[in-house]
Amino acid sequence: MAEADRTVVVIEDDPNIADLLDMYLRDAGFRVLQADCGLRGLDLVEQQRPALVVLDIGLPDIDGFEVCRRVRARSSVPVLFLTARDGEIDRILGLELGADDYVTKPFSPREIVARVKAILRRGQPDARDDHNVVHVGETYVVDINRREARHGGEAVALATREFDLLAHFARNQGIALSRQQLLDGVWGADWFGDDRTVDVHVRQLRKKLGDDLPLATVWGVGYRLG
Repeated sequence: MAEADRTVVVIEDDPNIADLLDMYLRDAGFRVLQADCGLRGLDLVEQQRPALVVLDIGLPDIDGFEVCRRVRARSSVPVLFLTARDGEIDRILGLELGADDYVTKPFSPREIVARVKAILRRGQPDARDDHNVVHVGETYVVDINRREARHGGEAVALATREFDLLAHFARNQGIALSRQQLLDGVWGADWFGDDRTVDVHVRQLRKKLGDDLPLATVWGVGYRLG
């Protein structure tokens, strides 16, 4: 595994939490770089191009939401939010900004390691997949192994979990899938959020991929692609 593939940037201003995460992630085989403010964290992400970012929302200079906005403007690196706020508005906002997962404080550092591994594992192409390139409608192509979505020949930048959801729809094109089926297939059994997470990510796919995307709401069931 290349060094960048096991590098995690932790952006957290509480040194006790940052050091604890550093210790557990290193024990799990990751290379960890710490930043105690948002701007320093952005510099590390730009310079190091890590495999994943662990990002606290409450930072002393710019908050984690703004950091995530700036990261998403230039990169699709997975982002795991740490938050002391348990409000639904904060969770939804974080996911709409392109976060891949979130954990509410206080948390177990082992849970963070498990979430990091799960996010990175879902980001790996499946060599056993016989349907690596899926055409959707007349203008969309989903290349699952390359993790690339194209519309009219142009690549569309998607966050990790957004692409995972699109790929799952593409593999099951024409089938109406419930929110629970989507949660199980994309987020996995270790997901602790609610099914509104699916709605947020569907809204993001529609926004980024345009009105031509044949992603329909099936009332009383969930969603269907194609």
